Amino acid sequence: MKLRILGSGTSSGVPRIGNDWGACDPADPRNRRSRASILISTDTTRILVDTSPDMREQLLAADTIDLDAVIWTHDHADHFHGMDDLRQVAHHTGRAIPGFARPFTLDQLRTRFAYAFFGRGGYEATVDGAELPDALTIGDITVRVADQPHGGITSAGLRFESHGTSIGYATDFNVMTNEMRGIYRDLDLWVVDALRHAPHPTHPHVGATLGWIGELGPRRAVLVHMDNSLDYATLAAELPPGVEPGHDGLEIVL
Repeated sequence: MKLRILGSGTSSGVPRIGNDWGACDPADPRNRRSRASILISTDTTRILVDTSPDMREQLLAADTIDLDAVIWTHDHADHFHGMDDLRQVAHHTGRAIPGFARPFTLDQLRTRFAYAFFGRGGYEATVDGAELPDALTIGDITVRVADQPHGGITSAGLRFESHGTSIGYATDFNVMTNEMRGIYRDLDLWVVDALRHAPHPTHPHVGATLGWIGELGPRRAVLVHMDNSLDYATLAAELPPGVEPGHDGLEIVL
């Protein structure tokens, strides 16, 4: 199983509009962060998690057009407003792409992008939407799901398992529940939100994330959804063994 980090940034990306790099060194390409998304794949299966506004460039960089499914974590704009670019994937595959989300998120997606789910004006649907259950199998990848508190809504926390390996993806949450602990224990790789050093009301800060990493004990952890206050090299030097900042284009094969 392989993970590719398509986007490692927060909702405004790095740099922010106005070439605002914050504390990030603009000379380090690992600091250029598009909006959060990942690709999970095996030799036979590819699952995209979230359709960020940067999806087109992300999939071009990954040289990927074949997708077996999309999973949306929640309905915030930085995680699904790239929906329209699924048209090209559907044109390539000749079918609507299976897309999964929790019921509230799916309702929001269908409302805002009705044409993608139902077609319009002679154009066929590009997404075959379905509710995301607590567990499902896509190709040779098993997915387990937990609801994560994220301010006034929830996001879907994900655990992927295939051929004896496991990857967890936890973004956009601010509380660690026992249900979440159940899917994030004993992971080979945990990709997890760490927005900044200062506390935030709806995202974990670096200290909180490191505490959960210590508690849950993944064999390797990668931090994502980082804003422009976290310089890659500076943060990498501060993190404990087995924990590293993510960056756009990082690929990890298990």
